[in-house]
Amino acid sequence: MKSAAFDYVKPKSLAEALSALAMGGDEAQLIAGGQTLLATLNMRLSEPALLIDISSVAELKGIALDGYTLRIGALVTHTEIEESELIAQHAPLLKAAAPHIAHRAIRNLGTWGGSLVYGDPAAEWPACSMALDATMILANERGERRVAARDFFVDLYTTALEDGEILVATEIPVASPNHVFCFQELARRHGDYAIAGLAAAADKHSNTLDSCSFAFFSIASTPVLCEAAQLAVNGQPLTATVISSAVRAARDSLETIGDITNSAENKTHLAGVLLERALKQIMG
Repeated sequence: MKSAAFDYVKPKSLAEALSALAMGGDEAQLIAGGQTLLATLNMRLSEPALLIDISSVAELKGIALDGYTLRIGALVTHTEIEESELIAQHAPLLKAAAPHIAHRAIRNLGTWGGSLVYGDPAAEWPACSMALDATMILANERGERRVAARDFFVDLYTTALEDGEILVATEIPVASPNHVFCFQELARRHGDYAIAGLAAAADKHSNTLDSCSFAFFSIASTPVLCEAAQLAVNGQPLTATVISSAVRAARDSLETIGDITNSAENKTHLAGVLLERALKQIMG
């Protein structure tokens, strides 16, 4: 199939993009890397009257360190994250997750912001942003606002982004000297959507973890921070007994949703498997 007819504009600045988005209203659609949108256009699942190509907007690009905050522009590609020295040093969880995203051709074009705004519960970046306590910077013609990642993902393919807003960038606290992390993903084949996944981050002091963040993905309608498992681990010497308690807490508290190939019960089981692997890897 081919897409329905639409008008096309390519703004050069954020102000121009916001103006075009405001003028287009409900009939306008942003495009950046296009790795998801082009498919939905061609299948006529999306039929915008106006397509706004933001790929040339400089304000949405780049990875930069600002004091104790790492800023990732919405147009930064998956490959740029994978290859960035700043990411490797200050947000290594992202570097570990990047190779799991689809295949190289997709990573070369797909963008950080596009993945976050699309809100796919099986995607890697939403879970990573929650595990790293990221903040989304959103802009419209009236100004900017900030939304914590844990509040950004509202429901299936639904985020806190409002009409007329563009995700400009994401701010992530830089990793502390005691920062540890683990990224785990189970998929039928490399590049497939995850059956279940976990982005884990914590501060490590000897054999104890605190400030734990365990963000599961592809098990529910949004990525999920498992507070019960975090509480089971925080401040406790990480023994086999504590790991077992955390796994049990995760399985008891997570409200999983099955899909066409895996039941909710299977996803609950796999979430526990991933958490056990992650904790053993972090301490090993």
